[in-house]
Amino acid sequence: MDEIREFLVLEEEEGERLDVYLSSQLGDMSRSYIQKIIKDKKVTVNNKIEKAKYIVKEEDKIIIEIPAPKLLEIKAQDIPINIVYEDNDLLIINKPQNMVVHPAPGNYENTLVNAILYHCKENLSSINGVIRPGIVHRIDKDTSGLLMIAKNNNAHNSLAEQLKDHSITREYEFICHGVFKEDKVTVDRPIGRNPKDRLKMAVVKDGKRAVTHFEVIERFENYTLVRATLETGRTHQIRVHAASLNHPLLGDPLYGPKNNKLKVIGQTLHAKKLGFIHPTKNEYVEFDSELPEYFKKIMNRIK
Repeated sequence: MDEIREFLVLEEEEGERLDVYLSSQLGDMSRSYIQKIIKDKKVTVNNKIEKAKYIVKEEDKIIIEIPAPKLLEIKAQDIPINIVYEDNDLLIINKPQNMVVHPAPGNYENTLVNAILYHCKENLSSINGVIRPGIVHRIDKDTSGLLMIAKNNNAHNSLAEQLKDHSITREYEFICHGVFKEDKVTVDRPIGRNPKDRLKMAVVKDGKRAVTHFEVIERFENYTLVRATLETGRTHQIRVHAASLNHPLLGDPLYGPKNNKLKVIGQTLHAKKLGFIHPTKNEYVEFDSELPEYFKKIMNRIK
């Protein structure tokens, strides 16, 4: 069954193209997919069909008819993946930068899911459905590092419960703009969708509690290498909390400055350490990873 969504354009949203406006409101859909829906005449503005380039105005009433999800067979693809650990219950993958974790409308190929489907065949948990088999948690496309993949539903439930209880060790390293004054700082600020830009998250009063522990590893003239330990796991948590301290991540396209002297594209953020209670062995296991080459090259340029 198709899903009907309605939007009323606010004053601060006036002046955007229709496709841009809708992609900001529907953050999990690609702009190209939204353009296709508009082209298929499934979008009306004030009860009138408009094109993607239509400029929205305050109090425009926009209705979009989102086609019901099709029963998809996500394609298994022979894409090389860096497997840090594997047994009958789970995989630990070291994801490269610039790789999407799971398919989404308009982008069903060349993701980590396509790769693990090829590697694991039928041996993946089904809890998160056909588009996200085995995926317990995710990291952004431009974030590199360690991810847990569940091979069966028992392992998935165990790992998901540990995530919910905030008992999993998750340490990241990143390079940020500016020089951290404190050696250690904890940020306990709620995070929710940015009311002015639906593609972004922000520190907002009615958001969900988010706690990040920052620790300086090394200071440079204009940048700092920092370790971040997550106590909670909100969308873009490290990026939002670091930006709230006026230390946005180097290369961050959403929360950083529009231009950076080093011309880095994509946030320099690496999920370095992951630790949890193994679902069947019932003992604590921990995995660490080296900083990837792209990260090391940026470090050398800074030094």
